[in-house]
Amino acid sequence: MVIPHNPNYIHHTQGKISSALLREIVFGLEDGMVSTLGAVTGIATATNSQFTTLLSGFVVVSVESISMAVGSYLSNKSEKDTDDRKLHEEREELRQFPEDEREELFGMYVEDGWPKNIAKEMAEVASKDKHLFLKEMAYRELEIIPDNDDKPVKKGAVMFLSYVIGGAVPLIPYILLPIHDAIPVSIAFTLLGLFLLGIFTTKFTKRKWWKAGLEMTALASLAALIGYFVGQLVDGLMK
Repeated sequence: MVIPHNPNYIHHTQGKISSALLREIVFGLEDGMVSTLGAVTGIATATNSQFTTLLSGFVVVSVESISMAVGSYLSNKSEKDTDDRKLHEEREELRQFPEDEREELFGMYVEDGWPKNIAKEMAEVASKDKHLFLKEMAYRELEIIPDNDDKPVKKGAVMFLSYVIGGAVPLIPYILLPIHDAIPVSIAFTLLGLFLLGIFTTKFTKRKWWKAGLEMTALASLAALIGYFVGQLVDGLMK
């Protein structure tokens, strides 16, 4: 029997975005919008200077996008290097102590709920294939997927682009409008962008679109409020 294709099931679709890359995209877009909005709103209300606001916004986006990309690359590379080292050590153990490792795999199968006779047979079969043996031990003991092809450089690049795109959203009104008009438009524009980002995630989570949109907007917009009140406070102290 062939299981029918269900377009509503995520694992039945042929999406090209992995969970790891989706995390980088959402994180980059959200942080780009929120950080930039918080900064430019505070600066705009404190200085009333369009030039200062735009300059500060471009600096924030430039510096933070690079910082986020480098941080993403380094953290993911550290994780990958650690996993590679664990796999190397596990490979050595399989070579030096195959019997002990087979018994350990058998025990994990039993612990997972497999009947002992089937677990023993599975462990026997796995121990005769070096690749399968390593794959099973890595997955069950180390919680690592050996064939994971997510690359740190790719993740860093995705984070960089996502942050730049997100950061551009609150900045565009300051390029097109006078500063007093740009402030509310920038806030509204960014809130709309956050709402749409929340809706975008439902393509993968299958949550209700309005719930995801409102959640993203409500949680992320706190930064804009903080930026605004800090800007008002600084403006009051400078007078």
